[in-house]
Amino acid sequence: MKRKDNTRALAAFLAKKQQIDAMLQRIVALSEDHFQVSPDDVTWGHVGSLEDYAALLKRITDNAFHEGEYAD
Repeated sequence: MKRKDNTRALAAFLAKKQQIDAMLQRIVALSEDHFQVSPDDVTWGHVGSLEDYAALLKRITDNAFHEGEYAD
């Protein structure tokens, strides 16, 4: 049985993983900086922005972990 060459697929996978890792690092840094908002300046608009971010991340985690609408 001949083994399929996945060299190109692996390279593309690793490149995409690197992109995701960089985005995650930026999100963590932004979160550690309280999303660049000082406590005295927080408004409901900031809360709404974080709700949007959380909803988008929930879609990602639900998909990755087969939860929510992506549950098996």
